[in-house]
Amino acid sequence: MGYLISETTKEEREKIISESLGNISANCDGCMAGLAEMYQDYIDGRKELREINMEFNSRYIKADNRPERSGCGYA
Repeated sequence: MGYLISETTKEEREKIISESLGNISANCDGCMAGLAEMYQDYIDGRKELREINMEFNSRYIKADNRPERSGCGYA
């Protein structure tokens, strides 16, 4: 089975995300619901997994969002 929207049904995409994230209904730490929401566009057939993951990762790559780095003082 593929993972592309064109190769899956909505039910299959829901299952892929559910199995990937674990038990979504047991989101006791509050973070699992946010992850499930992040992939809703994939489940609904609007964005591929690759697009969603690239958007998520790009937040950490942007130079203007990186914290200042300073030397360790042992040079």
